[in-house]
Amino acid sequence: MGTSFRVFRAPILHFTARPDPVSGGGYEYFPDGVLVVRDGHVETLGSAADLSRQGLALEQCEHYPDKLLMPGLIDPHIHYPQTGVIASYGEQLIDWLNQYTFPAEQAFRDPEHGRIRASEFLDLLLESGTTTAMVYTTIFPQSTEAFFEAALERNLRMVAGKVMMDRNAPQGLRDTVASGVADTRSLIERWHGRGRLDYAVTPRFAPTSSREQLAAAGRLLREYEGVYLQTHLSENRGEIAWVGSLFPEARDYLDVYDSYGLLGPRSVFGHGIHLSERERGRLGETGSRIAFCPTSNLFLGSGLFDLAATEEAGIGVGVATDVGGGTSFSLLETLAEAYKVLQIQGQPLHPLIGLYMATLGNARTLALDDRIGNFESGKEADFILVDPGVSQVQKQRQERARSLDEVLFALMMLGDERNIAATYIQGVPVFQRDQLERESA
Repeated sequence: MGTSFRVFRAPILHFTARPDPVSGGGYEYFPDGVLVVRDGHVETLGSAADLSRQGLALEQCEHYPDKLLMPGLIDPHIHYPQTGVIASYGEQLIDWLNQYTFPAEQAFRDPEHGRIRASEFLDLLLESGTTTAMVYTTIFPQSTEAFFEAALERNLRMVAGKVMMDRNAPQGLRDTVASGVADTRSLIERWHGRGRLDYAVTPRFAPTSSREQLAAAGRLLREYEGVYLQTHLSENRGEIAWVGSLFPEARDYLDVYDSYGLLGPRSVFGHGIHLSERERGRLGETGSRIAFCPTSNLFLGSGLFDLAATEEAGIGVGVATDVGGGTSFSLLETLAEAYKVLQIQGQPLHPLIGLYMATLGNARTLALDDRIGNFESGKEADFILVDPGVSQVQKQRQERARSLDEVLFALMMLGDERNIAATYIQGVPVFQRDQLERESA
């Protein structure tokens, strides 16, 4: 096999740690940067001037001086079968699931439907600049097969799992303890670690799994090294009361999951809005992660996520779209809503922190920061080219920007999928919005 070698020149931003906007630490910005990609991995990152002095021939660069080159965006909580129910009117969580989501998921019994929707879903992610996601499928194993097949074909780094749900759901959308375990075991053995794919054991949420199914999920986690756990936690007050009635022996919602061994550094819990101090402390002790889903939380009227209290408890927090309760595939648009949620609580989100969360921070949420999330040498070269000014409003705002912080804040507040000029997977272009204009170096 021949060696692939590509050189990209553009303004480049990436994060090496959680940034400190005051000291300037934790990130690198090269106004005229160069990224060298060999065989799909980062070989070199630096300024064009420095690398030219070291002998790199800049004439071979793909040069995009009016774009911003960043690591690909990462979404730690999203539902591929729910694309078609985005913006379904007027219900809060439980009614919304019953009225819109469960009927839509019934169609995934058909393998061909799953293949079509998985392909469309991944295309929407890539158009939005998202190169990695943690994804819920449905109870039907064929829907998970369809997702993994489509992701493998595109060489994407993805985490996904078949929903386990054996009660409190329509009859056609329930599995059983035995079938859920058998299907999950088969999917893990077929897909976990194949290509750039990983598996997440996926009990939907406590009310739709029996005690026996939750216990089985815990056994699967212990049996298969390196698999993930994804589920939902404390999204809605009515949901929390329901959990209390179903599990009266538990101290609180989190204790249900804890009792069955579902907490840990590879466990990602969606939402976590209404957590007690005890629950936050226990999540922090176990290294468990929370996915903050602002557009979904606002759309479904679930509540306001307290980022400061969650992080003070030592919990790793990612930011996620939660499509289809969430209203956009764009993590830029999601960050704008996160800013508003946090601003109401006196916690304004700095753009450096926001973009860190969507890249390296979310890679850490998924325990994938040794492979993706920034441009350290040897990491997989998934990245995007961003145009900060694609609308008249954006252009006027960017013309007045006097610092990198201002450029990034305007991008975060006004940006969406239109700002993604191109998406690259291991250095190979997989999406291009318009004809990219390359300048000679």
